[in-house]
Amino acid sequence: MSAQISGFQLIVRRLGIMALLSVVGSGPAFSADATTQQQIVDKAQLTLEAFASDGQLKDVFKQLSKEARALFIIPQFMRGAFIFGGAGGSGVLIARDERTGKWGDPVFYNIGSASFGAQIGADVSEMVLVVRTRKGLEEFYTNDFKLGANAGMATGPVGGGMAAQGITADIISYARQKGAFAGMAVDGAFVSVSNDSNQAYYGKPVRPTDIIVKKEIGNPKSLQLRAAADKLMN
Repeated sequence: MSAQISGFQLIVRRLGIMALLSVVGSGPAFSADATTQQQIVDKAQLTLEAFASDGQLKDVFKQLSKEARALFIIPQFMRGAFIFGGAGGSGVLIARDERTGKWGDPVFYNIGSASFGAQIGADVSEMVLVVRTRKGLEEFYTNDFKLGANAGMATGPVGGGMAAQGITADIISYARQKGAFAGMAVDGAFVSVSNDSNQAYYGKPVRPTDIIVKKEIGNPKSLQLRAAADKLMN
């Protein structure tokens, strides 16, 4: 009986992710068009600028500046639930060159998760995940991975007296949120490379390591996003 329940819950979780991503997928992140991919980059820029304009968040990110290896920016993280819950969105990762300290070009990813239980509500949030360690960054080199499975994941402190000291996780998430849900933990969410988006934005098939490590390709239209990262982190 327990095996049947476990299998049922697994199916529900998968359906929850598919249902939510079908909504998110109607947006630009799932279209192989360079113009719509630029919209994701522009929204990611606005997210960083919004975080920089928040005094408390700005102080926290400044504390993390020296150790931050990359930023995973999710302009719209959508969550919805009526008994079965799901969450998802699309975002870009920009990594910082260890030698020059400059931020690199974006890599496109999709993120999704599902939950099972008594719940109801919906919200849309903008999120920034700070990748602090090489181990955390190497997770993004793979085609897909689960946040918190191999690299430590933590939700950044919120409210009065926000501080980043004492957090040792490989990846820390921060969010600006309005909606019915409380808390913005994304530990356990699945992240996958959006190959179609990367190909559309760069004009040819590319892997995350081609952009992050080898730096074999770039797009000058990401300059404002990278400048926004500089402003937030310095």
